Amino acid sequence: MLIVRKLLASSTLAVTGTLETIRKRLKALRAGLPEPENLLEELVEGDELGDDFLDEEEETEELEIPSDPPFPKGGEVNSPPLKKGDSGGFDFDRAQLDAEIAELDSYIRQARQISVDTKVRTLCSALEIGFAEMKKMGASRKALIFTESRRTQEYLKAFLEANGYAGRIVLFNGSNTDPESSAVFEQWLRDNADTGRISGSRTADRRTAIIEHFRDRADIMLATEAAAEGVNLQFCSLVVNYDLPWNPQRIEQRIGRCHRYGQKHDVVVINFLNERNDADRRVYELLTEKFNLFSGIFGASDEVLGTIETGVDFERRILRIYQECRTAGEIEAAFAALQAEMEQTITSRMTETRQTLLEHFDEDVHNRLKVRLDQTRHHLDRFGRLFWAVTRSVLQGQARFDDDDLSFDLHTPPTGFPPGQYHLISKNRDNVEGAYLYRLSHPLGEQVLTTALHHRTPEVTLRFDISGHPTKIAMVEALKGKSGVLTLERLTITSFDTEEHLLFSAFTADGNPLDQEQCEKLFQCRAEIGPAEGLAAFNGRLAAESERHAAATVSRSLETSNRHFQEERDKLEKWADDLIVAAEKELKDTKAKLKLLNRQARQATTTAEQMELQRQIVELEKKQRRQRQQVFAVEDQIIDKRNSLITRLEQQMQQKTTRERLFTVRWTVV
Repeated sequence: MLIVRKLLASSTLAVTGTLETIRKRLKALRAGLPEPENLLEELVEGDELGDDFLDEEEETEELEIPSDPPFPKGGEVNSPPLKKGDSGGFDFDRAQLDAEIAELDSYIRQARQISVDTKVRTLCSALEIGFAEMKKMGASRKALIFTESRRTQEYLKAFLEANGYAGRIVLFNGSNTDPESSAVFEQWLRDNADTGRISGSRTADRRTAIIEHFRDRADIMLATEAAAEGVNLQFCSLVVNYDLPWNPQRIEQRIGRCHRYGQKHDVVVINFLNERNDADRRVYELLTEKFNLFSGIFGASDEVLGTIETGVDFERRILRIYQECRTAGEIEAAFAALQAEMEQTITSRMTETRQTLLEHFDEDVHNRLKVRLDQTRHHLDRFGRLFWAVTRSVLQGQARFDDDDLSFDLHTPPTGFPPGQYHLISKNRDNVEGAYLYRLSHPLGEQVLTTALHHRTPEVTLRFDISGHPTKIAMVEALKGKSGVLTLERLTITSFDTEEHLLFSAFTADGNPLDQEQCEKLFQCRAEIGPAEGLAAFNGRLAAESERHAAATVSRSLETSNRHFQEERDKLEKWADDLIVAAEKELKDTKAKLKLLNRQARQATTTAEQMELQRQIVELEKKQRRQRQQVFAVEDQIIDKRNSLITRLEQQMQQKTTRERLFTVRWTVV
């Protein structure tokens, strides 16, 4: 029943073939033919559903676990009870068997009447969306489409080829023996005859040939579960789950074909879901929210998947809900119970995984993986953390800060601001009732930034404490036990636009320079302030380093400006070509129509016909004069645009720079 349910969601062709297999078996029983082969094995092999169904069946038989009733409630095909007779055949109710065969005939007839379903039509739209995302990312135009049925695979191939993808599709399944795959394999053998790449295993070489054909020549690979394990498709960044498995381990394996080490782009996953089916929607929510299969923490899904016994066992639990629940309320209650049962284990595994990441990964990795950096309930991005740190510094002694809640109680406010509770706004928290919402654009936030900008920064020694930092910063840890000097300058570049750059120049006591990123990360750590001595001795070296950094930054800015200018020029040329071609084409079309009308006028046989043709000629001649003027206007417009571009380039060439030293300090890392 699990197989029938899944194929019913795949395609009408898949479920038709399955129903025909079941009908064939029942007809054989009715005809008194020898006992049919194992039905489950025939269904699995016919649609290539995976051996885990058969393995699970064998384990169930060995343990002698009584299976659930196949059809707990009404609405499904009811198989008559079969038992061995004295003669070795099967005893059955003939009338009931005839009725079941007739019922199957009805289902098969209805299924065959559906030639193209809405699901396959939606696939074309999904591919357009997916390929558009690939283009934005600069990824290859490749799509890996998974189905749980070989019949559905063939159905999709025929449909897509008839709708614009002919010659751009390759199949991947357990045998790979279809005519197109065989032709691909034979071509691969010829191409690699002298390369030493042919292993001698036809199965392995066939798989290699198909994968390389997908990489080099095809846009789409239609795959069954045979492509979900042991295949590297990292050159593809689009995975389409046309049939979404209930088994989370299968989904993980599918995505893992593309989302693996060496992948250069984000992997886009498109899942097909019957939104009108409450049970289907709840299965998807469970897979997404509890197993974190599509947007979870890196490495965590493997841990969470370990909470289920086996994939098929999990599918059977979901099948029971499909079979027993008939209303939206019953479905919701059953899934809520299943989710609650798994909640504690999953939460525990997720916590352990997060802790592992926190202990071993650098702070930059935390930011990229969106892992919480500490035990606060709200995660801030880099600018949010900097703003919060500046606020704490400026309002020190005037407010009590709660880092866990990202709030502060302003008890001694600056002039013009009310006392009270202020909550920092962040992307992943709701507004807090009864509190002031604190943000960059809040008047208090603006005053905090202004005050910080004008803070006095005397020459001091900063003692940075990396050991007390909540996360690992590898670049700063490399400086532990070292000291040196550092200066910060603001470089302003004025040309067509105005740019501002903050440039660090620093080196250790033994003369090794620090790069910009190391200096920035130093100031992410807390520091104690002490007196500075002997900084004047380093002024010459610091000035030279600052001059070098400023010159390099100005050079990069000029290169960037030149690149932007080249891009603008190319856009202008293309735009100009389009305008001129369009205007000239309209003029050319009008000339052709005039030529035709003049020829018709010479051949006119009546006065009325001659008058009508002459009227049309006059109108077209007026239109031709307007179009000629339009061509000149377009050329003038292009000249104006080009002059504007030249003016901008001249402004960029008149580049002015100013430098302002903000502070100079001694530093040490402990």
